Amino acid sequence: MKKLILLCVLIPVMLFGQERIGAVKAGLYSPSATESGFIIGYEGSWEVDENFMFGFSADWFNKKYVDKKLVYDFDNFFGIESELNELRAKTNLHSIPLMFTVNAGRYVAPRTRAYFTASAGLDVLLIFYRNYENPEEDEFQGALDFAWRLGGGVSYELGRRSDVFAELTYHASKPSWEYEVKDQKTGRNKIFERSFDMNGIMLRFGFRFYF
Repeated sequence: MKKLILLCVLIPVMLFGQERIGAVKAGLYSPSATESGFIIGYEGSWEVDENFMFGFSADWFNKKYVDKKLVYDFDNFFGIESELNELRAKTNLHSIPLMFTVNAGRYVAPRTRAYFTASAGLDVLLIFYRNYENPEEDEFQGALDFAWRLGGGVSYELGRRSDVFAELTYHASKPSWEYEVKDQKTGRNKIFERSFDMNGIMLRFGFRFYF
């Protein structure tokens, strides 16, 4: 018990003893589930030394699209109603990945550092989709899945406590959920799986500040 208390005291002391870093990054994300779109995020870190830092990140990606796979499933099970099924498959997707991060790098030129980045955490999806019977009405569902990222970047020192950087990463996650639909014409029920393949490339630019 004493060791646990000591550990709880030492961890915050060690963290606040390190240099704190904040980064804002924005750019393009191309997940398999949707078309490419804008993504923005924040990364908070603690610097162990000039070559290694660790911390957390939170991002936000939003896309409105028609789920073509769901249209295909509706057509196969209930019969082809192209325009109506496309309306039923309209989706407003918010992706909020929450990740633990590590960055390791070294200087490759004066004021220029190349680095490797890795992350692991959860991809939280907030999904607004159309009601099957009344496709003008929205329904809400949440989904989450384990997520990971690998990538690299290059940063350039603007000043003593600020960097500008470019970063290319691969993000992997596949949240899903199931829901039941009843066809009022036939009385048949069908359980559909909504799977969101969020695997894709992120290209982002940003600024990093040292406090």
